[in-house]
Amino acid sequence: MFKNVIVGVDDRQGGRDAIALAKELVAKDGKLALAYVHLGDQRPVRGSSGAFQESERQRSLDLLADARDEAEVQAELLPAGSPSVGRGLHELAESKGADLLVVGSTSHGLIGRVLMGDATRAALNGAPCAVAIAPTGYVERPSALSEIGVGYDGSSESVHALSVARELAAEHGARVSAFEAISLPAYLLGGAGAPAAAPIGEEIGILVDDALERIAALGEVEPHAAYGAPAEELTLYGASVDLLIIGSRSYGPIGRIVHGSVADQLARTARCPLLVLTRAAREPHASAERGRAPEAVASR
Repeated sequence: MFKNVIVGVDDRQGGRDAIALAKELVAKDGKLALAYVHLGDQRPVRGSSGAFQESERQRSLDLLADARDEAEVQAELLPAGSPSVGRGLHELAESKGADLLVVGSTSHGLIGRVLMGDATRAALNGAPCAVAIAPTGYVERPSALSEIGVGYDGSSESVHALSVARELAAEHGARVSAFEAISLPAYLLGGAGAPAAAPIGEEIGILVDDALERIAALGEVEPHAAYGAPAEELTLYGASVDLLIIGSRSYGPIGRIVHGSVADQLARTARCPLLVLTRAAREPHASAERGRAPEAVASR
């Protein structure tokens, strides 16, 4: 499904984890590119040191070549200068027309640098593609995609996530499951001015059963549901799948990570690879769906 994949590489664990995940997600006829963002600017300005920029570019190329050889992959090498790692990756993804950006999740690796040191949130919020995050140590325990999980709540974002999961499952011969985290309405919790609360245990059971029925009705999806905080419950659920896919209501998943969303928490706690689908990633997919024959869409 993903035919143009850029992998954010550094000289730490996170870069190796990201490459291992990218190898699983790239389509058989797809292409990989390894990117390293060094401090600088892709367009030298007056007064900048050309010698320093060239030195940084060569160092980046050497690092990328070593990473490519170690991972034994065919990949284009993309050194880039930028004031921040996040901005540089975003600009590369946009200029190359990437449909997926893969990064690692180690605290001292690439995603840690994005979270702690990148002030260009506006640029990240315009991310033009989906973002996959490899868990720490993934290179040491890569797994075939046997089960793909989806965070589902009935929203358009989760419907798109399920559609992507189905496509990936078809490519990998995997099964699809979906999970919904539910919570009780406020009036059942005995809030101010609310009627007396119903038996909590009974209401929780009813809501969970309803969620399981909704997911089962989607067809060819193994249903899961539990009561609790979405990020915490999705983390537990993610331990049982090989890839967890969630939708994003904003244009840039990394921007939401910076602001502390469910994606942020999952990026820190998920025990499996996480795929976050941006609004920008949904738009071409939706266009393709609209272009299909009605019977083809209905048969899915």
